[in-house]
Amino acid sequence: MKKSLGLALLVALTMMVMSCASSPSSSVSTGGGGGSNPQAAVFMTGEDAPLASVVSFNVTLNSVTLNGKDGTTATVISSSNPTTVDFARLIGLRSPLSFNSVKPDTYISATFVMANPVIDYVDMQSTPLPTVSTINGTFPNNQSPYSLTVSFPTNMVVSSNGLAGLKMEMDIRQSLATDGNGNLVITNNTIAVNPMIYIKATHASDPDGQVTDLTGGLVSVNAPSSFVIQGPYGHQLTVDVNNDTQFNSGWSINNLATPAIIGVQGYFQADGTLMAQGVEVITTSQSFVSGRILALNSDGSGGTNITMWVGETGADMVSDVDTIQTIDVPSTVTNYEICFFENALTEFVFDGPSDLIVGQRIFIGGSYSDGTFTPEMISLRHQGVYGMLNVGSVTVTNGNAGVFTIANNGLVGYSTGGTVTVDTFNATAFFNLTGLSQLQSETTAIPIEARGLFLKDPTTGNPTFYAGLVSTPPTSTSK
Repeated sequence: MKKSLGLALLVALTMMVMSCASSPSSSVSTGGGGGSNPQAAVFMTGEDAPLASVVSFNVTLNSVTLNGKDGTTATVISSSNPTTVDFARLIGLRSPLSFNSVKPDTYISATFVMANPVIDYVDMQSTPLPTVSTINGTFPNNQSPYSLTVSFPTNMVVSSNGLAGLKMEMDIRQSLATDGNGNLVITNNTIAVNPMIYIKATHASDPDGQVTDLTGGLVSVNAPSSFVIQGPYGHQLTVDVNNDTQFNSGWSINNLATPAIIGVQGYFQADGTLMAQGVEVITTSQSFVSGRILALNSDGSGGTNITMWVGETGADMVSDVDTIQTIDVPSTVTNYEICFFENALTEFVFDGPSDLIVGQRIFIGGSYSDGTFTPEMISLRHQGVYGMLNVGSVTVTNGNAGVFTIANNGLVGYSTGGTVTVDTFNATAFFNLTGLSQLQSETTAIPIEARGLFLKDPTTGNPTFYAGLVSTPPTSTSK
């Protein structure tokens, strides 16, 4: 009973914080062209709708331009500072891509100029361990760069002295050529890429305008009000804190010090800084690997061999990015955490190797010396899962609290046998849906995306996805 209560309380807290960060695969650029009024600004965030077998989908955004209703334009990402984004690593989360000054105007569309699509996909059926293959993509008519203009469903209005947001979602499922079973179609050693992009005008305070996925190395601290983190491409971002900012246990702005890897979730401010709602000190070492678990095995001496696809690392292990690595975690590693909650509650649900399951998104922090990585801690990260609703599977306990299942043939589905159980709570946010009752009334399978934590049910021991957010993809498209 105590363990079940601990899980319920943990998830309730998780809903309030609505996700921490562990993907240094995107960057923030400040300043640049685009407007005669420096007091008006636009921030841009990116996220994805995943395809089960794809673990990496790199696309270079050569430029992003807003198009005004009277023919004016404004730069969001400049061609002089292109940004490479791995949309598959966002896994349903939202990362900052840019911040720029723009001219106050009403904007009706955005033009994306893209290049160099590269896809990594995993084969879970290969033996003795899963394999990952890398293949280049080809845009329509072999165009590279490829230009695509997408209309806003509702115009973006940027007022004088205002701050507006551009939310971009790359629908990987519909952007890559697949067969009827969702398998990638490879022709002449390439995959056809026909980008399906959704965009929306949003605000920094809106749930879909907030940054839910940002990690960087700590550069400097200006206690008691701010600190600076640096992403993988040399871009730096100032993060402000206030009395409402939540730090993980034992940390505050006053004891932050380099070196450290910091996770942040929050929202943009008009000056390009980020106001942090949550700050997590992930590790005080600069060495780490982060990614998704592909296989688990005993090392024969009480420890665990974790085979994982590595999506992110520290600078000293960057050669491991986009590869499968097996990390030997000795039994002496006892520091297991859930993002933002390093306290007694987490010990009930994620306190050792027995709580690891295939499909989880984890962060392993440690030290690196003479070519050897030594693990010291493991942190469970928020992640997304996508699948088709199993009609008739929805049970409503109270309000939005209940359970349903989805069909998934990715890593999470591999761990659960193809049917993923999703638990929801009254604090779970629903987007493009009125709530759990709508799912209960559905008579046809619809696509579902959930964001939250993938854990073992403390009562049954079965892998279960605990959702802080449930949504169905938008219906307007770039095609």
